[in-house]
Amino acid sequence: MHVVNRTAPPHSLLGRALVEAVATMLAAIATLLCVLTISPEPGAGVLAVVLCLSLSRSQLDRDRRGRIEAVFVLPAVGLAAAGVGMLLLRFPIVGAAVFTAGMFVSIWLRRFGPMARRAGSLIALPFVVLLTTPYIPPRHPGLIPPWLLPIVIALLALFWVNVVHALAQALRLLKPVTLPLAAPAAPVESSLRPVASTRMAIQMAVALGLSFALGYLVFPAHWAWVVLTAFIVNSGNRGRLDVAHKSVLRVLGAAAGTVMAGVVSIHLGIDRHVMVVLMLACVFLGVWLRPISYVWWALFVTVVLALLQDFEGVSASRMLWSRVEEIAIGAIIGVAVAWFVLPVRSTGVLRRRIADALAALASALDRQQPTRTPATFLTALHAVEQIAPAFRATRPIARYLRPDRPADCIDVLLDCREPAARLIEQGSAPAAVHQALGHARRSLREPATMLTALQQLQASLRQACAGLQMPISA
Repeated sequence: MHVVNRTAPPHSLLGRALVEAVATMLAAIATLLCVLTISPEPGAGVLAVVLCLSLSRSQLDRDRRGRIEAVFVLPAVGLAAAGVGMLLLRFPIVGAAVFTAGMFVSIWLRRFGPMARRAGSLIALPFVVLLTTPYIPPRHPGLIPPWLLPIVIALLALFWVNVVHALAQALRLLKPVTLPLAAPAAPVESSLRPVASTRMAIQMAVALGLSFALGYLVFPAHWAWVVLTAFIVNSGNRGRLDVAHKSVLRVLGAAAGTVMAGVVSIHLGIDRHVMVVLMLACVFLGVWLRPISYVWWALFVTVVLALLQDFEGVSASRMLWSRVEEIAIGAIIGVAVAWFVLPVRSTGVLRRRIADALAALASALDRQQPTRTPATFLTALHAVEQIAPAFRATRPIARYLRPDRPADCIDVLLDCREPAARLIEQGSAPAAVHQALGHARRSLREPATMLTALQQLQASLRQACAGLQMPISA
């Protein structure tokens, strides 16, 4: 599996992200143009763009199994999203209940393996469309019946994303996704009851239920901002600290984006055609800069959503500060639920992922393995990287409060990537590496010794590469 190295220099990371963003936007624009020829409705165009963004991010189209899954799942999901949108419009309480249940199921499915996880991700993604642009009954009959339109949009999105990604791969601008040759390391049995996926599903259901209720009661005209924020900050919940960190970024980015959208709407007075181009440009910038920090995605997506509402006749100037207020309330709901409803400790998630990475490294260095490849270890490191930003953001405080210094543990482990991969590819490792690896795995039971053990592992890996005359970058 191709894994992006997020510890790479910013210019290198931005270069790779630029290719991904250009490919994604080309597919989105092509899909949008096709959809607008058969249905001039704004909701259809938004669904087309969101499905392209979601499919590109999931990378489902880059292997045969993913394409087969997407062909069957995407049309069904698009149709279901349209149905739930109609319920939210005509029967709000029923629609909210169905929406919440659908999100619960999409997260709960993760416990049943990779295929169910991929299906759950696809199920969840188009529902965001319902929060960004509520369902509006078609006002102008198109070439395709309304009930069939979501299916056609989903297939068009899949087609154009496939075409653009295939072309980018042929030009060697994007790397194809390949399954790891090595068998994944046996997962560590979770001590959480209920398991983490069920806890996250319950947390999402509670957060959505509270945000729907508060939104309907306090902000009946534009409740979606509260629900959308609660949904975003709890999506991909990797522990309490991750949710709190994402909430702060969401509020800061959304506040800046709201002000920016208000300035554009009030002072520039741009027409509808230029506004569409500006929205697409903001989507591109959000996709491109998201790997650097989530705050950029929050900022530019908020600009897009605010301009979209202005595009539909809702003045951005009148909603400027109320929108920020609703976003802050949604973030508070998300943090409160993550903290008090079946909470998942972020340090527990970190130790679990470090344990998985060390187990994958031990398996890859095992001489009894018939085929050894660093793919599984690199995938496990990517899972560690996903939770790194929240710990790094709290490093100045944690330095005094936590003797285990989790952010430093992450950085040391990630620094083992290159020497470990070289040893795995070389096919042998000295006894000192195996001893340091065993000590690092045992240190997970005593967090205070984990950083020292990981530093010893890092030193042994680098020393082994130096002994084999295998230069590594500093």
